[in-house]
Amino acid sequence: MPKSASKKPVKAGRAKATAATTTTPARKAEPSRAATARQEASRSKLERVKVPAGPRRDDSSEGKYVYCIIRSEEPLSFGPLGLGPEPAEVHTVHHRDIAAIVSNTPIVVQDPTRENVLAHQRVNETVMQKHTVIPMSFGTVFKTDDDIMELLRSAYDAFSDVLNKMRDKFEFGLKVLWDRDLIMGEIEQEDEDIRRLKNEISSQKGSTYFARMQYGRLIDAALQSRSERYVAEIFDALRSVSVASRSNKPIATA
Repeated sequence: MPKSASKKPVKAGRAKATAATTTTPARKAEPSRAATARQEASRSKLERVKVPAGPRRDDSSEGKYVYCIIRSEEPLSFGPLGLGPEPAEVHTVHHRDIAAIVSNTPIVVQDPTRENVLAHQRVNETVMQKHTVIPMSFGTVFKTDDDIMELLRSAYDAFSDVLNKMRDKFEFGLKVLWDRDLIMGEIEQEDEDIRRLKNEISSQKGSTYFARMQYGRLIDAALQSRSERYVAEIFDALRSVSVASRSNKPIATA
């Protein structure tokens, strides 16, 4: 059950790893097809800027991998931290007083391997030590600096608004895992109806299909109820150090 909360910092934290997606490199956009940003929600939700997809390009060409957006007027360099077998030099591309943190990369779909994801996170963590960041999704690649500047120009107001609201704050993702078998055992001990139905299934000699269906529905309802209770407890514990939060739908794990 992943939870996400924007926290007041006590010390530098980890940048949230966004879902692994790929933005297809785009040619310089015409004003009518400029990248747009969603309206900032009441919970300081980051806008997701849509970039028009350009034509497919040769995988051998070089592009620009974007890690995050910051506020900065001066050119910055963060050293060899980026993606690649030999970590690429990380630097900024600017429009007015905001900048994208980028490194050179081949125009390919970046696989979300452990090495690549850690490199993406490493850059964000390094930058956020001194800057407020808007993390970009893993695998965001543009063809040229001009394409990036067009994104920054088109979405300037949205980026600027989020940077102001996120100033001196960090965004964290919290994932809570439980042992399903252990939880089910606790539920069976606490719920008399579930315990009785399980005993009936075990002792019944004929078909138990309908009994097992009913048992499954009761278990699912009990798991959902317990899940919601845990979510409420976690939010209560984080409320004093958070300015905004949200709960995402549970993701099944193997």
